[in-house]
Amino acid sequence: MAYVQGYVAAVPNANRKAFEDSSEIMIAMMKEYGALECVDCWGVDVPDGKITSFPRAVNKQDDETVTFSWAIWPDKATCDAAMEKIMSDPRMTPDVMPFDGERMIFGSFEKIGEG
Repeated sequence: MAYVQGYVAAVPNANRKAFEDSSEIMIAMMKEYGALECVDCWGVDVPDGKITSFPRAVNKQDDETVTFSWAIWPDKATCDAAMEKIMSDPRMTPDVMPFDGERMIFGSFEKIGEG
């Protein structure tokens, strides 16, 4: 059963190019280690909510943009093995994550439907 990881982060606008560069690196590693699909998105219309929202969830500041990313894996075992390899891969340097990782939200999900 397909396994999906999702990520939401607030990236400083000044770091957009660094985010795009890191996206290329991360996508290459994830695909190399078994991901079926990887997508990184730069927010365009991501409104603040009154109670909750993407901007609130990542404590977005005025000079930041919300990003939304996901990776689809064949299964949890492939994902778990890949994450171990990615964390020890020499391409995974501190500058690969050009945002405050403590404000990133993420989770993993089993795919139950698609259209």
